[in-house]
Amino acid sequence: MSGLRVVHEYGDHVAVLAGPVELMRYVYRGEAAWEGPKPYAHPLRTLAGHVVTGYRPHDHRWHKGLQMTASYLSGQNLWGGNTYVPGEGYVALPERVGSMVHRSFDEVTAREDRVTLAERLTWHPYGGGPWADELRRIEVHDVDPGTGCWALTWSSAVTNQRDEPLRFGSPTTQGREMAGYTGLFWRGPRAFRGGTVLASEGEGPGLMGRQAEWLAYSGEHDEADGHATLVFAHAPENDHLGAAGQHPAHWFVRDEPFAAVAPSFAFHEELVLAPGDTLARRYRVLVADGAWDRERIEARLRALRW
Repeated sequence: MSGLRVVHEYGDHVAVLAGPVELMRYVYRGEAAWEGPKPYAHPLRTLAGHVVTGYRPHDHRWHKGLQMTASYLSGQNLWGGNTYVPGEGYVALPERVGSMVHRSFDEVTAREDRVTLAERLTWHPYGGGPWADELRRIEVHDVDPGTGCWALTWSSAVTNQRDEPLRFGSPTTQGREMAGYTGLFWRGPRAFRGGTVLASEGEGPGLMGRQAEWLAYSGEHDEADGHATLVFAHAPENDHLGAAGQHPAHWFVRDEPFAAVAPSFAFHEELVLAPGDTLARRYRVLVADGAWDRERIEARLRALRW
C-alpha cells in the first residue's frame, strides 16, 4: 500500500487516504444548530474499505461518527438534541444547545507514515461568546496492512476562558442512571448492534460505568462479509484510574439498541475546570479488519508507542 496523503476541501473537510482507501474524513463545517454543531470524523474506514461509523441515525441525528462532545457544560448542551432535565427527562430546549466552532488549522501535513491535523476551536453556549478555547491534534499513523489495522490518536486541550468555573457533567451527574456519556464519543453503524465488547479488565456491556485502560468493540458488517474491531485506549498521562488526585474516567458503552463507546471524563461526578485551567486528554483508536481477541488487541497496543 502506498503512503498516506490528504485531500483538503477548504471550508468543508480533510480526507486522509491510504492508497485508494479513504480512511477518514474530518468534517469541520458547521451543521444544524439543534444538533450541536461541531467537527467530526466520518466516515472512518478499515483498510479493506469498510465503514465503521454511523452518521445522523434516525434515533439520534446528532450522532456523527467520532467526535468530541460535552453533554452537560455548566447548564449548556454541547452534545446536541434534547437536554436531560432532572425530574422531566429529555426536553427540547434549543436555547441550551451550544456549539464547537472550527477557527483555523495550524497544521495539515502528510508524510509517508503519518498525517497530522492541528486545529483551533472555540466552545460556545447557545447564542454566546466563547466559553473555552480548544487545541486539537488528530494523527493518523501506523497503517499496517499486515495486521489489517491503522491507528488514530486524538488529543484535546480545552482551556476555560470564563471568569467562573466550567462544570463538565453528563445525564448521570444530573440524575439519570448509567447515561454518563460525554467527551470523545463513537457511534457505530447500524449493523454493529449486538457486537462484542472487551476491555483490559472484563467483557460485555456490563462494563458500562467501569474503569479500564482500554475497551474494544467488534461488529459485523452489512453488505460486506466479515467483522471489524475498534479499540479505544487512554494515553498514559490520562486519568482513567484517577491517579494523583485527578478526576477519574469511566467507560460509556452500549451494544443495544446501538453501538457506542465513550471514555467519559464526567460519568458519575462532575469535573470542575477553574478559570484559566486546561483539561487535556489524549486517546488512541485502533481501526482493524476482523474480530480481534484480547491477546491480539494487547499485542498491538504494546507495539505502538505513545
